[in-house]
Amino acid sequence: MSVANVIQAEGLGKRYRRGVTQTNGLLRDSLGRMLKSPLHSLQRQKQETFWALKDVSLEVHEGEVLGLIGRNGAGKTTLLKILSRITQPTIGWAEIHGRVGSLLEVGTGFHPELTGRENTFLSGAILGMSKREITAKFDEIVAFAELEKFIDTPVKHYSSGMYVRLAFAVAAHLEPEILLVDEVLAVGDIRFQKKCLGKMGDVARAGRTVVLVTHQMNQIRRLCHRVVWIDAGTIHKSGPADVTTSEYELAMSSAEREIRAENSRSRGKARFNSWRILSNSAESSRTLDALGPVRVGFRLEVSEPFTHASQGIALFNIDRQLIWAFSADDLSFESGVVEIVYEFPYLPVRPGAYSWQVSLWNDEGNVDLWDAVPEMFVATQNFQHARDEWNGVLNVPCEYSIQR
Repeated sequence: MSVANVIQAEGLGKRYRRGVTQTNGLLRDSLGRMLKSPLHSLQRQKQETFWALKDVSLEVHEGEVLGLIGRNGAGKTTLLKILSRITQPTIGWAEIHGRVGSLLEVGTGFHPELTGRENTFLSGAILGMSKREITAKFDEIVAFAELEKFIDTPVKHYSSGMYVRLAFAVAAHLEPEILLVDEVLAVGDIRFQKKCLGKMGDVARAGRTVVLVTHQMNQIRRLCHRVVWIDAGTIHKSGPADVTTSEYELAMSSAEREIRAENSRSRGKARFNSWRILSNSAESSRTLDALGPVRVGFRLEVSEPFTHASQGIALFNIDRQLIWAFSADDLSFESGVVEIVYEFPYLPVRPGAYSWQVSLWNDEGNVDLWDAVPEMFVATQNFQHARDEWNGVLNVPCEYSIQR
């Protein structure tokens, strides 16, 4: 049985103008500038426009939790504003089937002169709810927002944190069929962020649709079924949450780490310069697609022989948490090129991006220390709990049985 689409967009594009000269807006001034220098006016108009979104098409299924990720300015918020009908697309179209609750930015949706109580009832009425339905949810909303003492105060006197608490509570509790949430949760404190994440999880488990924009990849992994990576106004990649977020993190960190790794190394007796997975069936020699057995090789160029060496290796995850380390001692190396190969019966780490670090030491000190680039991408099946907050470092397959 197919799942219905509650959001469908085709060829969405949004063009903005930037660097516009401030004028009094009179028609005679515009005509005067055009007559005075028509070529300059046309050129300036062309330079002042840019596309925040370009040819974006997507579908969101009923009950799906979709994450939108990307750099600042990639177009994520513009897409949400189009979906929530705050702004109109320049080209393309979008259809939304269901009541939409949106939390896009501090200040959206509330009237500053009205109290928190009045804005709650106004938001519910906009969603198409009756006064009785809103009243039934009202105490729960106020308790969640922790604003019992201020609910009858005009929201223009609220702090940004108070505003966001009430806005999120209203958006999440008035049971919209589609919930659109931008990065505004960053305004709240850590405790309230965790509270909001728990509530969004409840909304998702109730079968409602959530579209979430955040830079917190752990939130994306915890909540989302699918992730769309937006870059420079277009969809760069769309896929399962674990795979897409890991590739995004890998892309964001690789260039910076490669430059840093090269700048920190000195020319010595030996130098690591490449690595590869030798036991791989994947197209990329740095993508791990099976738990084991795994063979990994590190290429070492030795410029002059040395003895009494120790060779170390370590594996880190994307958060630079040490996963595993090992060292071999009393080694000798002749001049030339060698490959140091490590064999693992299993490498049961959870899917994501990882980095190797290899080192050489002898009696004189450090010979070479290399953060191997690019990183290793683990694309194995995830054998862990279905909810990401219960996932650990290891990814170990298991079988269970129920016995009398």
